[in-house]
Amino acid sequence: MSVIDLLIRIKNGYMARRELVESPYSKFRVSVLEKLKKLGYIQDFSVSGEYRKTISITLKYKDGDPAIVDVKIFSTPGRRIYHSYKNVKPVKGGMGYAILSSSKGIITGSEAHKDHLGGELLFHIW
Repeated sequence: MSVIDLLIRIKNGYMARRELVESPYSKFRVSVLEKLKKLGYIQDFSVSGEYRKTISITLKYKDGDPAIVDVKIFSTPGRRIYHSYKNVKPVKGGMGYAILSSSKGIITGSEAHKDHLGGELLFHIW
C-alpha cells in the first residue's frame, strides 16, 4: 500500500534530521498528507512534475525535536483492518491520532466518533 511507503519515508526523514523528503505521487498520498498537515505533523508539501509527478514534503520540527514521535501501521495490502467508530480507541491517552480511510475520505478517530463513521484503520500517529 502506498501509505506505508509514505509514512516510512517521512519517519526516516525525521530520524535523519532532513528538511525535505520526496515521495512518488498519488491522490491517496496527497489526501493523507493534507490530513497530516492539518494535524501539524508536517509543515507543507508540494506536487511537481508533469509526466512523472513527485511530492516534496517539508518536515516540521518543534525546538529541534521531530513533530512525529512514532507511527504504528495497521492495514497492509495482505491484511486490511476495518473498524466501526465504536471500536476506535484514543491513541496514547489522546496525545495521538488514529487515521482511517472512510467513505468521506481520510479522517481521524475523533472525526469518526463525531460523524458515526467507520472505515479502514490505516495507522496510529503520535
